[in-house]
Amino acid sequence: MKMQIGVIALLVALSVVEFGLASPNTVPAFLWSPHLQAGNGELDQAVNYQVMTAKDLVNSVFTHGRWSNLLCSEKKVEQAVDVALVFIGRELLSSDVSLKRNSDPSLVNTLSGLFTSSNFSLAFPYISAPEEERMENLLLSGLKEACPHSVGVSNIVFSDSCFVEDGTIQKLSDLQSFKDHLLARRETRKEGETDLVVLCSEGSESSGQSHSERESISELVSSVEQSGSKYTALYVSDPYWYTSYKTLQRFLAESGTGNSSSVGVSTTCDELCKFKSSLLEGILVGIVFLLILISGLCCMAGIDTPTRFETPQDS
Repeated sequence: MKMQIGVIALLVALSVVEFGLASPNTVPAFLWSPHLQAGNGELDQAVNYQVMTAKDLVNSVFTHGRWSNLLCSEKKVEQAVDVALVFIGRELLSSDVSLKRNSDPSLVNTLSGLFTSSNFSLAFPYISAPEEERMENLLLSGLKEACPHSVGVSNIVFSDSCFVEDGTIQKLSDLQSFKDHLLARRETRKEGETDLVVLCSEGSESSGQSHSERESISELVSSVEQSGSKYTALYVSDPYWYTSYKTLQRFLAESGTGNSSSVGVSTTCDELCKFKSSLLEGILVGIVFLLILISGLCCMAGIDTPTRFETPQDS
């Protein structure tokens, strides 16, 4: 019965998106957990059709998704989880979910399966994609606001592709390192502690992306389930930050060390550059001569001479 309700809720959400209510600048988000149970008066599966900002999404995750009860030490509840997973994708838009246009259909199917098979799940079809601040930083600031007194997260790890302002956070390089970390934490984690694991996709345009978003989500969830850990997961798309943090970091490092190749690119003018500059100079000179010619013709046209001359009378 729960499976049927979840499928109906997801299909209704997708159908609303399909009829054009989604803006090109909105992205979907899905929250699910096979281990949490709905509280009194709450639905097992729900869809929030409001268009909300990314900050409002984070607040909803901590309130309606009950992450504040899981990640804040002063609000710890009996229904605790061992791991809170966050997947920040770079591919999906709200319209892509239903139309399957410019997106990976297997990724949509994977998210749909995880969403509908969970005991507790929330869907947010219309999230205004953050354009000024990245989702991972909004998540950290939301965690601090939700837990003003004490954050109950025992361990926080991010992937290298995440751009976070806090330099003290541990970062992992690849998917295998995440699996090894989860396995190690399984042995050392104390009862009642919760880990926060954030994996950021580098986007399909990144040449260093060895795993697709679907593979990363499937393998990481399978690794958590095989270890016997209880988890809750959040997937949110943030497609307006395709530039990899590692690429940006490498560029800044090369600029800071005075790399000759990078300096040469920015200070020299190649053959194409010379051709364009010469062409631009010729166009500017031609415009000046054209203005002079037009001005001369206008002056000549303004000269008014008599049409006939009278014969002088003899005195």
